[in-house]
Amino acid sequence: MQQTLMRLNSHVPGLDPILGGGLIAGSAYILQGRPGAGKTILANQIAFAQAKQGGKVLYITLLAEAHDRLFQSLSTLGFYDPDVVGKEVSYLSLFRTLRVEGLTALVELLRKEMARQGTTMLVLDGLLNARESTHSSLDVKAFVAELQGHAAFSGCTVLFLTSARIDESSPEHTMVDGVLQLEEELFGSKTVRRLRVSKSRGSKALGGLHHYRISDDGVTVYPRLEALYAHPLGRDHAPLERVSSGFEELDKRIKGGLPAVSATAVVGPGGSGKTSFGLNFLRLATPDEPGLHFGFYETPARLASKARALGIDMEALVESGALTVMWNPLTENVIDSLAYQLLDAVQARGVRRLVIDGLAGFERAAVDRQRFPEFLAALTNQLRVMDVTLLCTWETKESSSVPTSTTLPEALSLFDNVIGMQLEETEDALYQGIKVIKVRDSAFAPSITKLTIPDGALRSGADISVTVADKPALR
Repeated sequence: MQQTLMRLNSHVPGLDPILGGGLIAGSAYILQGRPGAGKTILANQIAFAQAKQGGKVLYITLLAEAHDRLFQSLSTLGFYDPDVVGKEVSYLSLFRTLRVEGLTALVELLRKEMARQGTTMLVLDGLLNARESTHSSLDVKAFVAELQGHAAFSGCTVLFLTSARIDESSPEHTMVDGVLQLEEELFGSKTVRRLRVSKSRGSKALGGLHHYRISDDGVTVYPRLEALYAHPLGRDHAPLERVSSGFEELDKRIKGGLPAVSATAVVGPGGSGKTSFGLNFLRLATPDEPGLHFGFYETPARLASKARALGIDMEALVESGALTVMWNPLTENVIDSLAYQLLDAVQARGVRRLVIDGLAGFERAAVDRQRFPEFLAALTNQLRVMDVTLLCTWETKESSSVPTSTTLPEALSLFDNVIGMQLEETEDALYQGIKVIKVRDSAFAPSITKLTIPDGALRSGADISVTVADKPALR
């Protein structure tokens, strides 16, 4: 019979899924990372969360620094509650005990304090100092084992904090139940923080590196999307219905519109009409079938201005609840954070029409761009089971709709439909053309269609129309 281990909710956003459901009660963990990686913030965030859940936390420092400096830093963070300090969360400095009396005296004092306070979580900040207080690895092993034994007997969970990089063969590493490594690295001029669970005894943790951020609320962890959503959470039923693209003539050429609950990529160079295509798709959103524009380039105000020029009253759509606009500046983003922000908005609003205007915004947010196809597969698969008809734009450098970048062809295989937008130059004009490259399980007319805005559209609010070009598709 399979046994279920008791878990502690860390209340650190994103951490529990990586740990396989939370910290295992009564187990011992090492949090390791260089100074500034966020170990102390993470440990205190977990400690205050346990206090709010009725736990008693004993926070031991083996550092020479006074606790006043620690409280001064913690007071700027949203999880800090001064009312529980000295009550549910007790801080004790045992640096002098370690230096003068050694590890044996330290363990004995901790045992007494844990019993006296009824401690359910012990945090030991400064494991490096404990290691340096002895020259024998056997003494370190005995220290960890004895302390761990006392804690396990009373059902107390232990967090060891260290700035040393503990080797997997070290006595501390071999004896504890879990090891969390916090890393802060420079990629170009950008600082990136990532977390890895290098050991997880009795628990299936999500492997690999996961981004995390430190803000005024504390630590937020973003599990890698392709790891957490390796299989979509839901059932894909692939309906037979069609959803209008917003272009009547184009719908006729693809047998009534885009397949419902499908993913469409609209690719083409700048100025070819990709954003306009997306806006025209979203103009058909209703309060009962809401739409979402998730973009990286135009601000909501500039996007509304562009829509107005196309005869689309975007402000009215937003006001009615038919449309939501979310803008993420193309600055410093975390790819998984963007994905969870998007999925949360889709879930909360019941979105049925979604435009991601600029897939490159996700790609540029990826530190490791090699993982982008897997990330995109997880994202599109999850959106399908959420009954979303998705339209993504991707800018190419070529004037035609045939992309040549290394990432794009592989990513396009993940889409059900591919629409190519291109610019064709004649002797005296440059016009926008649309070419249907792929439609899921459907025949379609392969020739180029010409995208035009009728005279008076800006005044009358007439829809964008599509007229068939006289010449065959570009090669």
